[in-house]
Amino acid sequence: MVGQPGKKKILMVASEATPFAKTGGLADVVGSLPIALQSLGYDVAVLLPRYTSVDLKSARRVYDSLPIWLPPVGYDTSLYMIHREIPFYFLDCPPLFDRPGFYGHDGVDYPDNHIRFAVLAQAALAMSRHVFRAEIIHGHDWQAGLVPVYLRTTYARDPTLSTVRTVFTVHNLGYHGIFPERALAEIGLAGANVFHLEGLEFFGKVCYLKGGLCFSEALTTVSPTYAREIQTPEYGFGMDGVLRARSNALTGILNGVDYSEWNPETDRFIAANYSLTDVTGKRVCKRDLLEAFGLPIEAIDAPLLGMAARFTAQKGADIIAEVADAIVAEGFYMAALGAGEQQYEELFQAMAARHPTRIAVRVGYDNALAHKIEAGADLFLMPSRYEPCGMNQMYSLKYGTVPVVRATGGLDDTIEPSTGFKFWPYSGRALLSALHAARQMYADPENWRAMLLAGMAKDFSWNVSATEYIRLYERICGQHLPAKADV
Repeated sequence: MVGQPGKKKILMVASEATPFAKTGGLADVVGSLPIALQSLGYDVAVLLPRYTSVDLKSARRVYDSLPIWLPPVGYDTSLYMIHREIPFYFLDCPPLFDRPGFYGHDGVDYPDNHIRFAVLAQAALAMSRHVFRAEIIHGHDWQAGLVPVYLRTTYARDPTLSTVRTVFTVHNLGYHGIFPERALAEIGLAGANVFHLEGLEFFGKVCYLKGGLCFSEALTTVSPTYAREIQTPEYGFGMDGVLRARSNALTGILNGVDYSEWNPETDRFIAANYSLTDVTGKRVCKRDLLEAFGLPIEAIDAPLLGMAARFTAQKGADIIAEVADAIVAEGFYMAALGAGEQQYEELFQAMAARHPTRIAVRVGYDNALAHKIEAGADLFLMPSRYEPCGMNQMYSLKYGTVPVVRATGGLDDTIEPSTGFKFWPYSGRALLSALHAARQMYADPENWRAMLLAGMAKDFSWNVSATEYIRLYERICGQHLPAKADV
């Protein structure tokens, strides 16, 4: 064990965690990393909003009244807890979180998101005072960006929090949490001297992401390559200067995979289980996937592309559409699952309409179908414009589904020439070239099997990544903190 931590207490604060609330990879990390840390000797808890979708039947109410003040308005909140290897706490405040969506509804953000996640941040600190005396509060993405801000301002002279350190993880720098300047008054920070270039100010507006970046002791992101990329104008989304200034505090730690959930040997969603030593079940899964998507059975002997992603420009939807006809001409079939921006959903639907026997698309998210794609496809397509870490390429390796990826972020860190196909320029032509190489390899059964098995042998379990987080926690707990009022 690294550092013999002696049950050091870590509180994770986030807007999502599997299996309770999920829209993307953030939820997978927050659902898995704390459990891995607990297994290495830390005492870890997670704080989440209690959304409508969170079933409290198995929950225990642990704190009846946890009042949160954003002067002049007070919010009456309470805490529930569900224990799943570690305690997951849920902040219950029906006026703020008892709604149809996590962040918005029908494609429109809730206009009071600045208040909703300010209350979550304050609740994390109140919880650390009264319920779970954390030594480190680890926030995730902009929704937790105000935790270190409040700690250094509103709670700067609170003796119960004086030794608390903060870590802030960026899962996707493209999401900032931007609000008008007047939001400062509504979240109790109007007089806190935080609206400036080294604080929350971002082009004249309030940016919660900057709060996490500027006020936390340590910063992490979800792969080593992405940590380097976000310090450049191309990938920095306007934050590259902030990140370069804090480069000494920034670490890239690759996400891990929860193999209890994503493992073809035990997967309950797939038609046949299989393993590194016996992959015969994969062909059964391919047949099942073809049937699920209504593709012809003769595709069983042709290369089948799988995709399960948000249909957005970030995920490469535009360059896939650019070369869709050429992909079909190359001999591929495709089964794609996803939802996202309307224009890209329509692009995929148009591709399927032009090639109804070769390309099948399901708009929406279906966890069981996502598992079937991982098991049944021959190749998994991830031509991302940028990808902080990516999880599906690591799932694909375990399932013997060869990834075809753009060499960016975590995709570049996890895929090697022996396990998949990478391309560099963000263009349909480069994607098509990688697919052509994959098609040639697929036509050579012996080499194809070797690549498939090399991928299945890779281990991206959480243990290695969790150990890196422990090293980071131990390092910042040994640092002398500046006076928290010095903002």
